[in-house]
Amino acid sequence: MAAHPLDNPFWSSLDSLHAAHALRSGEVACYPADIAPFIGAPRVDAFEPVALSALMAPGEARLILGVFPDTAPAGWEIERFPDLLQMVCESPLPAVEGPEIVALDADQPEDVLALTALVYPHYFRPRTMVLGNYFGLRPRQWLEAMAGERLGMPGWREMSAICTHPDAVGRGHARRLTTFLTNRTHARGDVPFLHVSPDNVRAVELYRRLGYRLRRSLPFAVLRRG
Repeated sequence: MAAHPLDNPFWSSLDSLHAAHALRSGEVACYPADIAPFIGAPRVDAFEPVALSALMAPGEARLILGVFPDTAPAGWEIERFPDLLQMVCESPLPAVEGPEIVALDADQPEDVLALTALVYPHYFRPRTMVLGNYFGLRPRQWLEAMAGERLGMPGWREMSAICTHPDAVGRGHARRLTTFLTNRTHARGDVPFLHVSPDNVRAVELYRRLGYRLRRSLPFAVLRRG
């Protein structure tokens, strides 16, 4: 039986929706570093040193999710993190009222980069917004919260960068944006999914209350070249 595309989401996205962005060597693919720090391959044994060396410079680190070897090849290091929770939402959600939702411009990402650097570090890069549509809330003329689309493959789209400025927490912004983006994804005919750390209890409970369910836990790690 074929593996589910969500079991290997970095590779599934790089090999389908984001193939035009993928840098490839052998059976390994990654995003350009200014888009996302992700690398993937279709199978554990495809993480072959020659292919990896063509994509990663000495000292460089990339994140791996779902499918990767337990031990790294000689000259490489794999550091395991706690598993990520992968959640899906199979049905549209009741609408949530609130401030006007505005599209965020990938050509003017300054306020997006400032917000993500503050509350969503490590994963968001200068050109991450080329991966999908991003939306925000500016009820007081500055970006208080945002959410967008990142990974994607046929029939599935990832909700990502769901974050709120510390000065705007408690206003229901994450709930409004997540609901809006979830329903927008369903209207397009795709099923929304997301990844969240189990340590982020507040976010996990929000997604559960909205209607997301746990699909599975995915192994998560960083791959470093020596």
